[in-house]
Amino acid sequence: MRIPHHIPKSGKHDLRVGFLSELRPRVLKEFDSIKLRCAHSAREVLFMEGQPARGVYVLRAGDVKLSVSSTEGKTLILDIAKPGRALGLVPALSGTAHELTAETLTFCQLAFFPRDGFLRLLAKNPEAYAAVAIQVSSQYQIACDQLRNFALSASAPERLAKLLLDFAVEGQDVAEDAQIKFGLTHERIAQFIGTTRETVTRTLREFSSRRLAHLRGGTLVIEDRQGLKKLATF
Repeated sequence: MRIPHHIPKSGKHDLRVGFLSELRPRVLKEFDSIKLRCAHSAREVLFMEGQPARGVYVLRAGDVKLSVSSTEGKTLILDIAKPGRALGLVPALSGTAHELTAETLTFCQLAFFPRDGFLRLLAKNPEAYAAVAIQVSSQYQIACDQLRNFALSASAPERLAKLLLDFAVEGQDVAEDAQIKFGLTHERIAQFIGTTRETVTRTLREFSSRRLAHLRGGTLVIEDRQGLKKLATF
């Protein structure tokens, strides 16, 4: 794992975006004082499963892939982290090794908090535990949703329909013919739903022929949201 380094400050309060953003200004300033700002190009590994946790990242801009791998080399993507997300929080709190691998999908800007300083400020400012609890709860829910998607659906079309709906909705009602930025390749979609790239390609072709949804370059087009919902029955 590459340790982040200082880069010149821009004068902006980095933590205004992130799970610590609701803290009082005085407390926010204390956390801000220990952070290291860093930037990473696409396809760089922030940390790997099995490595000791050295601190907490807060994603300020970009997308980060969170995944687990088997001893046979198979990869399952658990989530794509968006700005505001804390990465490596649970192992940093518990002192255990990382249970996930975090890899940048795009150019990313992050704030990094060394573990010792982060824990010291948590102990000094108990109000910050509420923000930590909310973040941990959110990440637990994401893991449960992915487990449900992967383990309880009977077929690849069901899992793919659920994944496309998750990307399309993002907490809001989406009309038919919605067009959503979608940066996943067929290979990464396969890693998300626990199948092969060939199966993803074939299933997307079927979705397109049935006028349910299709990918156009880096854009996901939802043609029949209700049809996708019928497939995602679990």
